[in-house]
Amino acid sequence: MPISAPERIWWKPAGKEEKIWIAVALTWCILITLIMPYWHITGKQNPPQEYYRVSPTKFASIVERFTQKYKTGEENGVAIVEPPEGDIFIAGSQFVWHPILKLQSGKTYRLHLSSTDVQHGFSIYPLNMNFMALPDMDYVLTIQPDKPGEYFIICNEFCGGGHHAMTGKIIVM
Repeated sequence: MPISAPERIWWKPAGKEEKIWIAVALTWCILITLIMPYWHITGKQNPPQEYYRVSPTKFASIVERFTQKYKTGEENGVAIVEPPEGDIFIAGSQFVWHPILKLQSGKTYRLHLSSTDVQHGFSIYPLNMNFMALPDMDYVLTIQPDKPGEYFIICNEFCGGGHHAMTGKIIVM
């Protein structure tokens, strides 16, 4: 059989049911497009937009000074800090979040988050909080822990061979 061009009209015109589904899909797309900016402005889930440029080495030294000042112990080689209300610092580096934060329930903290090497994902489990930790950026989150317990920090952005074991912890008293 030789290769030949298709017939001039090789498709079938849309039937009634197909036209209904196309209209439903188009309506849904338009609705979602309009809802997204509305929800971004009125939704309470948007993080504050406070961030600063900082070199990874400078942020690492800030975290080290913070850790030495408020260190109360150690767990698996990672320092545990118990800071007062105010600015607190945590850094992601291959393949650990440090230090472990021991916070008081009901107090307000400004959590400074950054990476000292590559991009990391900062996910607090079991809460639904996900942020990016980028080198050269100090991202500030205002948090007020309200439920005592242990919360685990998981890297949810592939960062290398030890990514699967990159965890940290926040303890709320």
